[in-house]
Amino acid sequence: MPTPSASRQMTAQAAPHAKYLTQSAPRYTSYPTAPHFGAAVDAEIYRGWLRALPADEPISLYLHVPFCRQLCWYCGCNMKLATRDAPISAYIRSLLAEIDLLSDALPARMRVSHLHWGGGTPTAMAPEDLAQVMGRLRELFDFTDDAEIAIEGDPRTMTAAMIERIGALGFTRASFGVQEFDPQVQKAINRVQPPEMVAECVAQLRAAGVSGVNFDLIYGLPHQTAAKLARTVALCAEIRPDRVALFGYAHVPWMAKKQRLIDEAALPGAAARLEQAETAAAAFRAVGYEPVGLDHFALAEDPLAAAARSGRLRRNFQGYTVDAAEALIGLGATSIGRTPSGYLQNIAETGAWARAVAAGVLPVGKGVAFDGEDRLRGWAIEQVMCFGAVDLGEAAARFGAAPDWWRLEREKLDELAADGLIEIDGDQVRTTEAGRPLVRVVAACFDQYLARAAARHSAAV
Repeated sequence: MPTPSASRQMTAQAAPHAKYLTQSAPRYTSYPTAPHFGAAVDAEIYRGWLRALPADEPISLYLHVPFCRQLCWYCGCNMKLATRDAPISAYIRSLLAEIDLLSDALPARMRVSHLHWGGGTPTAMAPEDLAQVMGRLRELFDFTDDAEIAIEGDPRTMTAAMIERIGALGFTRASFGVQEFDPQVQKAINRVQPPEMVAECVAQLRAAGVSGVNFDLIYGLPHQTAAKLARTVALCAEIRPDRVALFGYAHVPWMAKKQRLIDEAALPGAAARLEQAETAAAAFRAVGYEPVGLDHFALAEDPLAAAARSGRLRRNFQGYTVDAAEALIGLGATSIGRTPSGYLQNIAETGAWARAVAAGVLPVGKGVAFDGEDRLRGWAIEQVMCFGAVDLGEAAARFGAAPDWWRLEREKLDELAADGLIEIDGDQVRTTEAGRPLVRVVAACFDQYLARAAARHSAAV
């Protein structure tokens, strides 16, 4: 495992790229990105998109539960603090009704290849509510034999009854927001969970039949250091999750008001964030995890690592995935989905979302239809984000574009090449080892919307 001093040396070697460390860039879980969604996409347009889906191709489902039992100050998700069960149960009744609306809008009884419960904290609901929703889904959809069924959970509030029900319902993967195990950092972000608590929860889930376990870690947190994060990696390695996502903390208090409780003076600067990211990445490699895309790591036998090696890796709103479905359907307030025609997002406010559902209307809040070069550029950005490389000639051939479709981006790409972040060989663009942490900056070169956007994004590292 690299020492903090070794990591500082790596950071010093990256100094020529310092000007990019604080450059803001989207995370590119979609293209166009969410700030460019608008009201032009409504329920009727979405209904047409759903009707146009090929009936013989599988779809993915994402179900959003915007409730948590405890408040984490770093979180930028759309969530509500739930101290009672009643609001969650009412939400689940509306979710069931939305599932019925979706089923009626589809061209046929569809197959599901991937299902993901996110939030918020889906395990904040009662086990009976989870079982009721899963039962409704199985009534209305057919699940493929190899379908991944995943759920996000909080080990601080996960009950034995919920763990038992998750196993009985056939879930194949569970994800936990570990973030950091250092007690000082945990206190500073209001998420106190000793490693022993997480390890016990993982052990119980595996015993219940959940074969895959994911951890989320965050660098750039208040009072965090490279040494503390290295210790957290070592503790995670003892628990042995199959996958780990290592995200940079996005301090966006203008969007996530709870982040105003974070002491900004305790946040590490750009150079320290890079040191933490490099230290953690090297530490994961040292204990047998393969790097996947920008910020994920997986054991060699995990399907995500295999997809990265074989070129089948994809990226969507759940991050890096093996999910190959062209349609990802979002259910629940604020959920985002994708069809071959465009992106859409449900109404964010839970009351308005529930009223739309009760009125029998697909609860679309906004979206964007693919237009012009959106599919071409989205594919190029996904290639960069997944593999750190893109064949611009292949992109042109795939989407019927002119061979020099990227001529306007050449000046930006040449600058990145001069700074050592990428190499350009004909139509081939590849990130260098030094450029790998800045892959979002490389991907941004192909974003036609970024320059005209008023949206604020998190720092690239």
